[in-house]
Amino acid sequence: MMKALGFLLALVSYTSALYSSGDDVVELTSANFKSKVLDSDELWLVEFYAPWCGHCQQLVPAWKKAAKTLKGVANVGAVDMTAHDSVGRPYGIQGFPTIKVFGYNKNKPTDYQGARSEKEISDFAFQALRKMVQDRESGGAGDDQEQGKGRQESGGNAVVTLNDNNFKELVLDSDEPWLVEFYAPWCGHCKRLEPEWKAAANKLKNEVGDAVRMGAVDATVSQSLGNKYGVRGYPTIKVFRKGAKESPEDFQGGRDSSSIFSAAMELYEENVEPPTIDELISAKVQEDNCIGKQLCVISFLADILDTGAKGRNEALELLTTMGEKFKKKQWGWVWTEAGKQKDLEKALNIGGSGFPAMAVIVDKKKFYTVLTGPFNNDGIESFLNGISYGRAGRNSHALPDSQLPNVVDCSPWDGKDGQLPQEEEVDLSDFKWDDEL
Repeated sequence: MMKALGFLLALVSYTSALYSSGDDVVELTSANFKSKVLDSDELWLVEFYAPWCGHCQQLVPAWKKAAKTLKGVANVGAVDMTAHDSVGRPYGIQGFPTIKVFGYNKNKPTDYQGARSEKEISDFAFQALRKMVQDRESGGAGDDQEQGKGRQESGGNAVVTLNDNNFKELVLDSDEPWLVEFYAPWCGHCKRLEPEWKAAANKLKNEVGDAVRMGAVDATVSQSLGNKYGVRGYPTIKVFRKGAKESPEDFQGGRDSSSIFSAAMELYEENVEPPTIDELISAKVQEDNCIGKQLCVISFLADILDTGAKGRNEALELLTTMGEKFKKKQWGWVWTEAGKQKDLEKALNIGGSGFPAMAVIVDKKKFYTVLTGPFNNDGIESFLNGISYGRAGRNSHALPDSQLPNVVDCSPWDGKDGQLPQEEEVDLSDFKWDDEL
């Protein structure tokens, strides 16, 4: 009876495993792990898995293909942690699948953090082999020298150093979204990411200031932060969105500076406030919205007597929609009523085709261009898209004297329909009509 039960358990264990003896993936156990991996002079990529794990099951085809591709070059193995927990225990395996790379120094395996495709795994293995050769040549001195060293601060580094003491204040209690890298000083992937992370942070700082911030946590020092956010390998990047700081997301983008910067800009666009569409009633409004801005969009709306409050509000609603669509550009937006800023209309050749009209001023290049299409959603969007891509069109001119004329102070629109001016009443009783002459 006991023999039958033992056979049944063995059969269940075998059939539940994800790999078999016929695969190029080497089955590693508590009995052979030391001899095959730790005592080996060769490179090993080892997956620690559980048969019931869905992500592990999804990895199987790519892992088998990688093993076949790397056969004779590097070793690809797998450990069933439900049967051989003692193998993974020294390496702090907390989730499945976890992939460890055993290179020159078998006592210090590194985590594989790349994509889980056959090509990415194989490409990484060849890189690891080159690194292993370099380590052999140097006797591993490079790794020993770097062990325990944190990142060095240098000029022009916009990456904020975060730790247990400042994390809550700077990240959790702030209004800005954050991209935070959790790293270990000895981690090779972290070292490769560091210049990319720094380059993206510096570019982001130049583009949007502190509207989106990037930081880095040495998780070997601030271990409580790593534990709090489920950091299981290095580097791990977490996205702390505005309004959802307590539930950060895993960063899903690429690890190059361009991909990181693009992801940060998406965060910026999510949180940037749309511009206000201010009425041009003073020089201060002009200065706040047009001076120093990349572009200033000036709309000249029809006289209130021609459109009434309803038509005016529809035009302003259209401009608000356009401001929302182009909010990430941080342009200035102003409007005025036809005839109120006559010097400005003359300087920008406005009015010849009637109202409403629109002009865009490019401050740095000191020229302006005028909307020639319809003053509607499609017409304005097409016009502004062209300008944003550097196509100002034929109706572009240099600014007179390289600057705008002064704005005349005037009263703001009261939001009501216009009223015809009151005419002086005339007493017609003494008026001599033609038939009386």
